[in-house]
Amino acid sequence: MRVVQLTDTHLCHSRGGKLLGVDTDRSLQAVIDLVKSERPAVDLLLATGDLSDQGAPDAYVRLQAYFDQLTPNHFWLPGNHDDRAAMTDNAAHPLRLVRELRVGHWQVVMLDSQVPGEVGGELGRDELRMLEQALSAAAEQQLFSLVCLHHQPVAIGCDWLDEQMVADADAFFALLERFPRVRGVLWGHVHQQVDRYRGGIRLLASPSTCVQFAPGSEDFKADASPPGYRWLELQPDGGLDTGVSRVRDVTFDVDLDSGGYL
Repeated sequence: MRVVQLTDTHLCHSRGGKLLGVDTDRSLQAVIDLVKSERPAVDLLLATGDLSDQGAPDAYVRLQAYFDQLTPNHFWLPGNHDDRAAMTDNAAHPLRLVRELRVGHWQVVMLDSQVPGEVGGELGRDELRMLEQALSAAAEQQLFSLVCLHHQPVAIGCDWLDEQMVADADAFFALLERFPRVRGVLWGHVHQQVDRYRGGIRLLASPSTCVQFAPGSEDFKADASPPGYRWLELQPDGGLDTGVSRVRDVTFDVDLDSGGYL
C-alpha cells in the first residue's frame, strides 16, 4: 500500500495567507507537485493535523481540492491549531475523519491528541480505550497496524516542543507493547524529520508542508529547510519502507528571526 503523509499545512483563512513569511497555499501546492512527480500512484493520503492555521472553515474547503489532486482517499486528524467541528462540517466526505482504516494486510488508526485550548497533546482514557479495541480487532484478523496522531509521543530533543508532547505517552506505549503487530507510529506537530525505533515499533515524524522548526533547539526557532512530505510503503508481510522528500526547485522566504507564531 502506497501512502503519503502531508502534515502541518497551516492553511490560512484565505488563499495567499502567510505563516512566518511563507505563503502556505503556495508551499502546499509545491509539495503536492513534488509528490506527483515522484509518486504517480498514491493509495492513501494521511493528513496529521494543523491543517488550518486557526481552524478556518474556508481552509478545509481548499484543503480538499489540494489533496484530491493526489487521491480521493485522504483522511484527516486534528492538531492543536484545528477546529474539529469545522473540519467535520466542511469535509466533503463523511469518512474524512474516520478513526480506523483497514486496507489489505494493514490497519491505520487515526488518534485525536488535541486538547481544546491547549498547545500540548493528550490522548485520555476514551482515546486509549478506542485504540485498545482497534488493535485487539486487528490482532484477531492478523493485520499489521500503523498508529497516527498529531503530537509527538516521545521527546525529540527540542526543549520547547518536548513540553508539548503527549502527556500520557507512557500509557500509550504500554498499550502498544501488548500488540506485536504494531509496526509504526506516525505524527506531525514537530515540523521536522524523526526516524527511530522503540523496540520493534518505528517512530516517525515528518516535515511540514510550510515552515520547518530547527532540530535540537532550546527555544522556538524556525529553520531554512524546505517543505516536504513523507512516503510510506506498507508491505503485505508487515515491512514498512519510508522516506522523506523535500521541495528542491522553489524558494521560500522564511522569517528566521521570529520568536513564534502561536
